Amino acid sequence: MAETATEKVVLVTGGSRGIGASIVRRLAADGARVFFTYNASADRANALISELGGAARVEAVKADISKAEDVEALIKHVSEAAGRIDVLVNNAGITRDTLLMRMSEEDWDAVLTTNLKGAFLMCKAVSRPMMRQRSGRIINIGSIVGLAGNAGQVNYSASKAGLVGLTKSLAKELASRNILVNCIAPGYVQTDMTDKLGEKQIADLTNSIPLRRSAQAEEIAGVVAFFASDDASYLTGQVLNADGGLAL
Repeated sequence: MAETATEKVVLVTGGSRGIGASIVRRLAADGARVFFTYNASADRANALISELGGAARVEAVKADISKAEDVEALIKHVSEAAGRIDVLVNNAGITRDTLLMRMSEEDWDAVLTTNLKGAFLMCKAVSRPMMRQRSGRIINIGSIVGLAGNAGQVNYSASKAGLVGLTKSLAKELASRNILVNCIAPGYVQTDMTDKLGEKQIADLTNSIPLRRSAQAEEIAGVVAFFASDDASYLTGQVLNADGGLAL
């Protein structure tokens, strides 16, 4: 197998819980120097660092990725601390689920601002240092609902569909500088976010998946590790459905 993320500098947004925390664990285990963001309580972030043995190669940074000034400060901090940024994982995201007729403008704006504008700001900020390096990886965490849609999630689905367009367009813009941009579209992943679903919802959803089970966050982290590795050196502009066959 080709080189993994060993010795690479990785920045993961929304890395204190769920899929993000699993990505941090996996890339740290692969030998990367990992910076991850959080935007609420520091408790989860500190707990993750403690879990990883207080590793000096893992650092949590408080940042609101929907704010340009926070993003600029974040990129400056990581660049100065590590000297470079090899991999950006745009994982941070929120949901505000309800049917369109009940959805407020605030619910729409909050989801699009965090999930799509945040990724735009991060990509824009990290592209300059990556272009100077003439190398880099940008991995966007989308969702299968960005491709297939889902009732009660028009805001979330729209934000994740936007990530697909962002991924493909940016892949074309940055390919000449050896910066690869790809997207992962998870299906139903067992996290604290999906734990809010009722038993019947979970059963109905699981029965609609050909593999008849949800994904573990670690399985999505494995796909991220692949896109960050040298095995993925000829892949850009791709959307990989990590969904157990849900979209078939």
